Amino acid sequence: TPEVEGLIGYFANTLVLRGDLSGDPSFRALLARVRETTLGAYDHQELPFEKLVEELNPERSLSHTPLFQVAFVLQNLGAASAGDADEAPRLGGAVMEPVGRERATAKFDITLTLMQHGGRTVGHLEYAADLWDRATMERLLGHFGVLLDSALAEPETAISDLPLLTDEERAELEARARPAASFPVGTTLHARFAAQAARTPDAVAVTFEGESVTYAELDARANRLAHHLVVLGAAPGDLVGLCVERSLETVVGIVAILKAGVAYLPLDPAYPDERIAHMLEDSGARIVLTTAELAPRVSGDGTRAVPLDAERDEIGARPSTAPVVAVDPEALAYVIYTSGSTGRPKGVQVTHANVVRLFAATDAWFGFGADDVWTLFHSYAFDFSVWELWGALLYGGRLVVVPFYVSRNPEAFHALLERERVTVLSQTPSAFRQLIRVDGEAARGGRMADLALRCVVFGGEALDPASLREWVERRGDERPLLVNMYGITETTVHVTFRVIRRADVLAGSASPIGIPIPDLAVQVLDRRGRMVPVGVVGEMHVGGAGVARGYLNRPELTVDRFVPDPYGGEGARLYRSGDLARWLPDGGLEFFGRADDQVKVRGFRIELGEVESALRLHSSIRDTLVVVREDVPGDKRLVAYLVGRDGPPDSEALRTSLRQTLPEYMVPAAFVVLDALPLT
Repeated sequence: TPEVEGLIGYFANTLVLRGDLSGDPSFRALLARVRETTLGAYDHQELPFEKLVEELNPERSLSHTPLFQVAFVLQNLGAASAGDADEAPRLGGAVMEPVGRERATAKFDITLTLMQHGGRTVGHLEYAADLWDRATMERLLGHFGVLLDSALAEPETAISDLPLLTDEERAELEARARPAASFPVGTTLHARFAAQAARTPDAVAVTFEGESVTYAELDARANRLAHHLVVLGAAPGDLVGLCVERSLETVVGIVAILKAGVAYLPLDPAYPDERIAHMLEDSGARIVLTTAELAPRVSGDGTRAVPLDAERDEIGARPSTAPVVAVDPEALAYVIYTSGSTGRPKGVQVTHANVVRLFAATDAWFGFGADDVWTLFHSYAFDFSVWELWGALLYGGRLVVVPFYVSRNPEAFHALLERERVTVLSQTPSAFRQLIRVDGEAARGGRMADLALRCVVFGGEALDPASLREWVERRGDERPLLVNMYGITETTVHVTFRVIRRADVLAGSASPIGIPIPDLAVQVLDRRGRMVPVGVVGEMHVGGAGVARGYLNRPELTVDRFVPDPYGGEGARLYRSGDLARWLPDGGLEFFGRADDQVKVRGFRIELGEVESALRLHSSIRDTLVVVREDVPGDKRLVAYLVGRDGPPDSEALRTSLRQTLPEYMVPAAFVVLDALPLT
């Protein structure tokens, strides 16, 4: 009408469409759903978009549009719109304009515009440069093209089965799926230590609270104890337990057990009696090295406790030369028990070769040597201790055994680092944050501590680079070198390597974990076991020479977690880590947490299901849920939400009960009583 024709304004209305991919439909079925959704939306196209936003009242932000942030535009335009289509790259039968044309603003996060012209389709992609970079968008277009091609070729295929990877990207990821190098192992840990002791007999090997032993003395003491174990019946294939407070005897005991041709089973005295009893029964260990005070806790049916202090004279009378016991590098070196989701801890079997190759593969990065001073800061039941112990002893360095009380006192530990001239420090990020605080307080008090550190190795939990800002601003990023090493017990301590620089700290990014150790390979896979593209989060699978033998006496769990490696040759396996990560364009990895309920608190690996199982055994508990809270940045705590059977349960009674079955680090810091657990 003349009245309408005289109006001036923008009369297009936005229809927001929600795609329905439930049930994993085929591409053809998805098209039918989209058609139905679109026709239904047209029936209500007169409803203004602004009115819809007003009624739904979503949480608003000036950084993006409400209800939707991605737009797909299909237009049928004239010849002038085609532009230089003949010179543009193709995308699934379409021709795409090169990405990255500068515009003043991007209306949406991503807008893909396709224009039909002359029997062909041309288009361009517009994106918000604050969110994306050109390389990411180019990869997105490549994946979209592969998706369209495969969907048109096989329209009955389920959407989830359609490929995304371009041929070039697939070849690159398959190359990463194979280790870059190999380091053949022809010796054992104790043989390498003995060779080092022969080269530097008078060098100090271990220091503990003012007492020191040389390499020759440590070798002789370990030999005598090894002979004692052989006399007691220790034979290749056995496990021998070690339950002592952290001291010189810890180191002597580990070396001696290996020299006797058997593997060690660490039993931390901090563990509750029930947990120690389970580990002894499950492992079948018949001998436990301990002290007279701790002996009653590890004695039982078929298990002999050997009190090192009470039998000191008898052990001291044994030969100081090494027992003649043939040990293959593929023999077990230790079994470390980790938390289990079903309530049962599981023992990880690690060989001599697994550990020896770790140091060969990382030597070019660190250059460890006789001048290095290490700390044995962590429990010998935590695999970080393997790195600390053998990193010193295999290279002729000095190992400072940190007393337990010092490890829990940041001020005392900081003083120890300065006094002992420690050069190589291994820390969980949460522990190092306490050192940063102490170091800062000293500096603000007018005294910069004279630390000899040349490298700090982080592991055990995710590292937030921003948490290192105060340290880097005070001490820089060159000396000590700050190294983030993601690792898993099942793949022998460390998997990746990444030097943290000032730029990482200032960027405040997620946790960059770097590149795999040369004789390991990482595959990032989706739930169906397929490689995901660069930038897409998936589950890390680790293959190569560090992959452990499996779980002790748990064949079903071993088969479930240690899966065939399609790129590793006959018999090769991948460990399904349960950790989420993505590949970065530079070939490094970025860590994104867990795919399941496992958590890390102060470096300790905890299956929340194990804590919940222990709580449900208590007669006062009807239901429970355990979560990790981080109300104060950097301070993670376990919190248990409880539903009582007959009134609120007693928190102290629960703590007492849990300490009988769980180690202290698995006992929740707080209990919250609810009438019922909230359900969705």
